[in-house]
Amino acid sequence: MHKGEKRNVIVGQSGGPTAAINSSLAGVYRTAIDRGYKKVYGMLHGVQGLMEGRYIDLSEHITTGLDSELLKRTPASYLGSCRYKLPEIHEDQALYEKIFKILHDLDIDCFIYIGGNDSMDTIKKLSDYAIITGSDIRFVGCPKTIDNDLALTDHTPGYGSAAKYIGTSVKEIIRDGWSMRNKKGQVTVVEIMGRNAGWLTGASALSQGEDCDGPDAIYLPELDFDVEAFVEKCRLLLEKKNSVVVCVSEGIHTAEGKYVMELGESVDFVDAFGHKQLTGTARVLCDILSRELGCKARAIELSTLQRAASHCASRIDILEAYEVGGAAMKAADEGDSGKMVVIERTSDDPYAAGTAVKDVHKIANDERLVPREWVNEEGTYVTNEFITYVRPLIQGDVAPIMVDGIPRHLYKPGYQDLLG
Repeated sequence: MHKGEKRNVIVGQSGGPTAAINSSLAGVYRTAIDRGYKKVYGMLHGVQGLMEGRYIDLSEHITTGLDSELLKRTPASYLGSCRYKLPEIHEDQALYEKIFKILHDLDIDCFIYIGGNDSMDTIKKLSDYAIITGSDIRFVGCPKTIDNDLALTDHTPGYGSAAKYIGTSVKEIIRDGWSMRNKKGQVTVVEIMGRNAGWLTGASALSQGEDCDGPDAIYLPELDFDVEAFVEKCRLLLEKKNSVVVCVSEGIHTAEGKYVMELGESVDFVDAFGHKQLTGTARVLCDILSRELGCKARAIELSTLQRAASHCASRIDILEAYEVGGAAMKAADEGDSGKMVVIERTSDDPYAAGTAVKDVHKIANDERLVPREWVNEEGTYVTNEFITYVRPLIQGDVAPIMVDGIPRHLYKPGYQDLLG
């Protein structure tokens, strides 16, 4: 730990945005100021922007209590995000020297990174380099991902709000289907984010209730997808009802490991982490259903909406996001480095949870998947245990601050030009 007077903090956001990520940013900022740090800098577009010397003084953006409340209700990454993979230390030591020179020039004591799996890889590498060089900067990760796939934490901020939006939207889609009749019936395939983990798609089961049976089938990427069995399932469902709704993860794949979306037009784009862009799974399945069953088939991709819908945010999610932001700052202030804040659940009903810190080396580059026992034997639906797990995370609402009938977000004149 740096000895003497406290200096400055820097915070960044990385990976896919969420409806709650800015609440964590607000938590980091407020806690840093309350603990006596002079300045809180924000990296513009994460560590990638930092390497270009791009950062702001957050005190110029969060000037009032209203700004802080607006920030909590603002979707996407206020500071801008990136998908940048730091090389291994031995591969480019000069790059690490550059990053640390910038940090030392800014008199940084604490570096907080809000992100998911790949972002924790950044925290791991930077904290390792600090140990190698004897730097006293502390590096702490603050969890964020709608995918809910970080290891060692019960769940991640951002997931609850996305799950709430998915459950709500699927219920509305089901209701819409009830109102339409087609001679040969119709199947609506809803494509939900999730490359390897089906936490988001499973949340579609939240649409179940006294007034809704929920989707007719749910397919997660944890299990191999059988196209023929899927078609037969839909055929049998259409014999019983005119409108069928099926929810699928974008990352569902065949037993041979081929993404279902690759059964249609191939997509070659990959990001910095080697992840292939997944889109079009629902369209491929609808084409197959129309051809094989002769029914009307409609594809719906929730896409960006499921992570940007701050108007449908969970109060629990926003509060916990703020909490983990504050906990990350507190951990760094008290000397932790190479750690990530986790959420530990102590009760489902009534829901109760707290925070702790865990070694980021045991989290980075790992994936937490939906347990097999939380999916039915047929592999076409989640169990009650899954629903019991996720339902507490969607409770409560965060009322948007409305102006002229539309939610107001935190905005500073000229700021979008800075983000570039």
